[in-house]
Amino acid sequence: MATKVIKENKVSKNGTALNEINHLTGKAFEKETYLYWFEMMYRIRRFEEMSGMLYGQQKIRGFCHLYIGQEALAVGNISATRPSDSMITAYRDHGLGIAKGITCNEAMAELYGKATGCSKGKGGSMHYFSKEHKFFGGHGIVGAQIPLGAGIAFADKYLGNDNITTCYFGDGAAWQGALHETFNLAALWKLPVIFICENNGYAMGTSVKRSTVVDDFYKLGEVFEIHSEQVDGMSCEAVHNAIARCAEKCRNGEGPCFLEIKTYRYKGHSMSDPQKYRTKDEVEDYKKLDPIEQVSATILKNKWMSEDEIQAIRDRIEAEVEACVQFAEESPFPDNAELLRDIYVEDNYPFLID
Repeated sequence: MATKVIKENKVSKNGTALNEINHLTGKAFEKETYLYWFEMMYRIRRFEEMSGMLYGQQKIRGFCHLYIGQEALAVGNISATRPSDSMITAYRDHGLGIAKGITCNEAMAELYGKATGCSKGKGGSMHYFSKEHKFFGGHGIVGAQIPLGAGIAFADKYLGNDNITTCYFGDGAAWQGALHETFNLAALWKLPVIFICENNGYAMGTSVKRSTVVDDFYKLGEVFEIHSEQVDGMSCEAVHNAIARCAEKCRNGEGPCFLEIKTYRYKGHSMSDPQKYRTKDEVEDYKKLDPIEQVSATILKNKWMSEDEIQAIRDRIEAEVEACVQFAEESPFPDNAELLRDIYVEDNYPFLID
């Protein structure tokens, strides 16, 4: 029932991944797929880099968890699923939200707490939301999104459609009791949900090796007889193929799947993280596996684009990210009347707001 696709996410001296994986599994991806992967990953990367800079300038307040390094998990999902499929995740949500369809304008305005944000300025960094794009958060409580993801999948099964849900969580959430309860019910009811553990090696600042005797998280699905795999999260091809396989199983009524996708974050857990728990050499080694560089190299190798054409995409996205900052700066803050809206059902809830 469980399949170990890779053993370790290590790097050789020349930057080659030392993984036991068949990236393509018989599927040759088209030029358009690689161009989509490159453009969206670069958009997420530049948005996150800009967010980090603005946080340092105190334009963005509160918590801020960047997705830099993990972009392949976002774009590989989108290329393997449908717009009608749902997605839910934890607080490292900017990249996934943008990949699902939230615009950079809406995303940056939310970080600024502005009314034009994707959550009307009420959620901030950890609580992106878009009903239109079926992106259901952004959750600040560790592991809380896991039973919610199963609930969304339950609704789809109840309604009789063939939509699926992808439910993301980090390696730090893998030992929450809610995960095991949810796995059991999802397997029992054969819910169309793909649980995805974004294993970036550290739960905040604690290495996986120091926190658990079962550091191959995909094995957690075995006891619930859930189809489980371990996947190279630095490869868009591997992520796409694994999610596509699982999506087909879910749509066919075979029940849930569990993917442990091994990835790496190039920045700290949050903007306040001094990162003393890992070496600079380790980070630099993983940068040799940068999914953006891998995809751009493939585009150039196949002569689908020239260096100048790739740079033109970068320039266009740079302008887009610059524009989203201006949009956020110029957007209004929410009106005081919004304080209780979307919280209580009754429109006339007995509170006076000046």
